[in-house]
Amino acid sequence: MDWQGQKLAEQLMQILLVGFAVVAFAAGYALGSFQMMLLIYASGVVITTLITVPNWPFYNRHTLKWLDPREAEKHPKPQIASSSSKKKSNKK
Repeated sequence: MDWQGQKLAEQLMQILLVGFAVVAFAAGYALGSFQMMLLIYASGVVITTLITVPNWPFYNRHTLKWLDPREAEKHPKPQIASSSSKKKSNKK
């Protein structure tokens, strides 16, 4: 799954869970049944899991192009510069 696919999966998960929560609450309230509300929401969680967890092809539309190892050798990894800055002392 690429980066944009992860973002899409996260957005889908949030939208679906909130949507199923609203539908479950409305149905539970209309029917006066807490059990029905929980069953509808649990079904929504299962459906959301089946949509967002597997690595479906539509999550891989923007694949990353990795750098060839021979090309990577031409461009060395940048080194972290160590700064030895001293703190100023407050002398009065």
